[in-house]
Amino acid sequence: MIAKPLLKAAASWIAIAAFAAACATPPTSYPTGSNAGARGPATAASAEEFVAAAEAELAERSEYEARIAWVYNTNITYDTEWLLQRSDAEATEARVRLASGAGRYANVELPADTRRKIDLLRLSLVLPAPQTEGSADQLSQITTRLASTYSTGRIDYQGRQVTLDELETLMGTERNPARLQEMWTEWHAVAAPMRDDYARMVEIANQGARDLGFEDVGQMWLSNYDMPADQMEAEVERLWGQLQPFYEQLHCYTRTRLNAQYGNAVQPRTGPIRADILGNMWAQDWSALMPIVRPRGGAATYDTTQLLTRAGYDPVRMTETAERFYTSLGMAELPDTFWERSLLTRPRDRDVVCHASAWNLDSREDIRVKQCIQVNAEHFQTIHHELGHNYYQRAYMNQPYLYQNGAHDGFHEAIGDFIALNITPQYLVDIGLLRQNQVPPASADTNLLLEQALGKISFLPFALAMDQWRWQVFDGRTTPENYNAAWWELRERYQGIRPPTARDETMFDPGAKYHIANNVPYLRYFLSYVLQFQFYEAACQQAGWSGPLHRCTVYNNREVGERFNRMLEMGASRPWPDALEAFTGTRQMDGGSMVRYFQPLMTWMEEQNEGEECGW
Repeated sequence: MIAKPLLKAAASWIAIAAFAAACATPPTSYPTGSNAGARGPATAASAEEFVAAAEAELAERSEYEARIAWVYNTNITYDTEWLLQRSDAEATEARVRLASGAGRYANVELPADTRRKIDLLRLSLVLPAPQTEGSADQLSQITTRLASTYSTGRIDYQGRQVTLDELETLMGTERNPARLQEMWTEWHAVAAPMRDDYARMVEIANQGARDLGFEDVGQMWLSNYDMPADQMEAEVERLWGQLQPFYEQLHCYTRTRLNAQYGNAVQPRTGPIRADILGNMWAQDWSALMPIVRPRGGAATYDTTQLLTRAGYDPVRMTETAERFYTSLGMAELPDTFWERSLLTRPRDRDVVCHASAWNLDSREDIRVKQCIQVNAEHFQTIHHELGHNYYQRAYMNQPYLYQNGAHDGFHEAIGDFIALNITPQYLVDIGLLRQNQVPPASADTNLLLEQALGKISFLPFALAMDQWRWQVFDGRTTPENYNAAWWELRERYQGIRPPTARDETMFDPGAKYHIANNVPYLRYFLSYVLQFQFYEAACQQAGWSGPLHRCTVYNNREVGERFNRMLEMGASRPWPDALEAFTGTRQMDGGSMVRYFQPLMTWMEEQNEGEECGW
């Protein structure tokens, strides 16, 4: 799925968990793939037989499973929930069977291509169930309940029922701290019933992970990056070390301005920031604070939401505009079925999963977006992002089935966000939203960079805290008795935020976030933020851009598009350093591109924060 950082934040339910949608067993039977190569001695020859049968089975089942998931996501009812529970249980059983079969070859010397496919099968599960009767069904029932509780959640606010997508907008525009606290508290209460289910889910999935040879689910997730889990964890800390100084300066500057806005009673000048006044339900994107933190006397910029509204944009036109960015790079137009079958607005007659996501239902051309689009700047970026998933899916569709995925999950998230970084003043001029004489002068660059940082830099520690919490839950450091306390300890340690009201263990605040309730690993988003700036800087260099990096757009550059598409076409067929090198010329993820992008702002913030007691 995916979207802007949270909305951006979004990974494609089908794109990121391709196997989850691919391995279900429909009512018909599949007499071959399940047992091929699973008996007899584990040899290179039997491994190739096993992989071929497994790949054929997955390819045949994928469309069946994806269509059930689509129907549920676009029409949540008792019956569609029942269908999803059944297909998910069958899918889990199939995935466990295939992953276990692949595990027989973990230590067998194999040709490189067979080894890669065996490892992809072993690591394809998000939540593995034990191979005991009833476990997959129980796990499916729990995960479906968690997802439905989140997606059907509503709160009573100001005398009416309010959905989450409306709450997200209200959180970004409301400035009354009492009302912000009310919205925040009521939404987080929606997650409280998830607590016991979540604890049981962890027990079941951890046993499944152990059956596959992993210590726990968290270790299994971390093993999916072409390197050992402990090395990947160290890699994440290295990248965060590059970027942490920027966040600390942004936190310090933002807290000072919030103190000026609200006073000490709401937000003291030192210590953590109150989570609900940051303009976002999860304090992961602070873009809505721009009217409060905008530098005094700074050159005027523009309001993209206002530009879209004045130009008469609607959800379809926003999507068409995003499509034109990709076609300007030389990529084909979206198929007619995309426009016939996508869900671009929230229906009035039924519950749907509004969290933005990109889908490929047949592993070929049936690509779609599901997003309750609102005409605003955030959703304009989000639809550019979502189509990145679709164009990636389309680019690698000729790969063998097991390679029809991103080089690693961060790649899938980074593609669309790299495109969204190109939504610069010049791009808005090129598409007719902004006049050339409205392009902000160089003196406005602080404003432009600050607005970007409020969305990008603010997100980094949130992404780390999300999966740090889950890694610690899965490995037992955090137990059900202190789920909430551990959650807020991590949120304060990484983000420097605190809840607006007292929290205790009757609550389950992690479940108020989509990716917890729906078990979507979140490290991919952190990695995508690193990668999107690497992609962006590389593309701008290829285009011969000589101005400030943050003003670059590669719209209409087909040479960049050709090299970009070469990386996309690789899918998961090679280790991710190979894919990264194909486009950027380097084999290591590096936060340096983001550092260079924001360096002018960093210098300015350090000047603004002089004399302040930064840190928390």
